[in-house]
Amino acid sequence: MGVGHYAEPNRVHKDGLMRIAVIGAGAVGCLYGGMLARRGHDVRFLMRRDLEAVRRDGLRIQSCQGDFHLPTVKAFGDPSEIGTVDLVLCALKATSLDDAERLIRPCMGSDTRILAMINGFHIEQRLAEWFGPERILGGLAFVCVNRGEPGIVHHLDYGRVVFGHLLDDLDQATRIARLFADAGVESHVAASLRQARWEKLMWNIPFSTVAVSAGAVTTREILADPGLVALARRLIIETGTAGNADGCHIDVPAMLDKMMANTATMGPYRPSMLIDYQERRPLEVEAILGEPVRHAARINVPVPTVETQYQLVAFLDRLNRGEIATDHDTATRR
Repeated sequence: MGVGHYAEPNRVHKDGLMRIAVIGAGAVGCLYGGMLARRGHDVRFLMRRDLEAVRRDGLRIQSCQGDFHLPTVKAFGDPSEIGTVDLVLCALKATSLDDAERLIRPCMGSDTRILAMINGFHIEQRLAEWFGPERILGGLAFVCVNRGEPGIVHHLDYGRVVFGHLLDDLDQATRIARLFADAGVESHVAASLRQARWEKLMWNIPFSTVAVSAGAVTTREILADPGLVALARRLIIETGTAGNADGCHIDVPAMLDKMMANTATMGPYRPSMLIDYQERRPLEVEAILGEPVRHAARINVPVPTVETQYQLVAFLDRLNRGEIATDHDTATRR
């Protein structure tokens, strides 16, 4: 595990295990929550779509690191049924972040910590407004994972998580990283959560969003087209440059090479934003594009390519969900 030192997790019980709530049991929440449950932790999942299937058949993870099945899973339809926990793993979509307070609040005890495993920017700050910054950590998952049929998750590649604390409390970040490492997750601790967020955006902005704006294509199709490769590279460089202007110390050329090389190993991967687009669900466009663009403006850093991408994807999102009437729609109604 990429950490400096080890300390016992907050409120580890005598048997070395913790009570954990997974709020937002989609692909990411089910994968990591499932791994923690397999380790023996008391994991309680808040579910909607998969609730009845998981109660009946358990949770099945089909993973590149080895399949596993949890035949009995504590799955709930209401957070009040979960009770107070030691750790909340919040893996909601960023589009549902406004619901986080009411979903998390029933699970909070005096020492509960919250781990945000949500794509985007300024995620932890929103949670801190409700629960205080000392409780808030971020977990940035670099993973190829999708949901399958109810109760089934497809873990296709990667899986490492970078952990940080909103106040850059390395002891707290290390404790949670060790918890995940003991469950079989490749775990690293970031000295700066802000920098870790910018570095994650250096993948999400070029690949998650271009997959939508290029016409609903996979990462393989992006890398096969010279024009899209040039666009992705510009987006990576602009994002890393904005991060450095925000006080980070990102080796932008090295990160550029790393992001392009890692993506080349993924094959025809569909990022979650592309899946949401194809299923006409709201996109995480504000968290992944809007917030970084607005923050860059606040610190007077030009990000023209990222801003153009933001306007384009935001429009496509509204159009895709029927919020914008087109001439074609009018002609059809006539």
